Amino acid sequence: MKQVDKHQKYLGIPTVSGRSKRMVFRNLLDRVWKKLGGWKEKLLSRAGKEVLLKAVIQAIPTYLMGVYKFPVAITQAISSAMARFWWGGKGEARGMHWLSWDKLCKPKCMGGMGFKDITVFNDALLGRQVWRLIHFQDSLLSRVMKAKYYPNGDMLTASLGHSTSFSWRTIWSAKSLVKEGVMYRVGHGKDIDIWRDP
Repeated sequence: MKQVDKHQKYLGIPTVSGRSKRMVFRNLLDRVWKKLGGWKEKLLSRAGKEVLLKAVIQAIPTYLMGVYKFPVAITQAISSAMARFWWGGKGEARGMHWLSWDKLCKPKCMGGMGFKDITVFNDALLGRQVWRLIHFQDSLLSRVMKAKYYPNGDMLTASLGHSTSFSWRTIWSAKSLVKEGVMYRVGHGKDIDIWRDP
């Protein structure tokens, strides 16, 4: 077994993220472009393109989206690559885009194709992490986050703090999304703060 001093990636996620967040996601973009570039040579119907985009391309960034908030430039790059593949084109020529990608992301019953909006899906996965931190307080992740970022409170009352990690900042940014839909099931009422809780 080879001994390694420093791992570049762990579970597909870069272990070190510097100031340039675009560098963190470069490998992800390369994987997306490589997949799409390999398919351009093949003859695919619209249904085939739809299945490949939904089953393969939109699944590639899923794990990373549950940990990090993607910069706008990254989500736009992924969306534009999928749109270019969907509308096609010969060689380097760009095909005519008859509908915007936002309209194609609408459900089929509303006239779209049902593709995932990468930004909305990213927010949903980060909101799921917040939900897990609230409900599974005995998990290792929850105990580490509580000890480091909110030792005297809970996830919903935690502040962002100073000099925090990129992971904590992205999970904390989804807290407002969760707070919009969360409310107490009263029960005995001993844990409710009647002045602050919704």
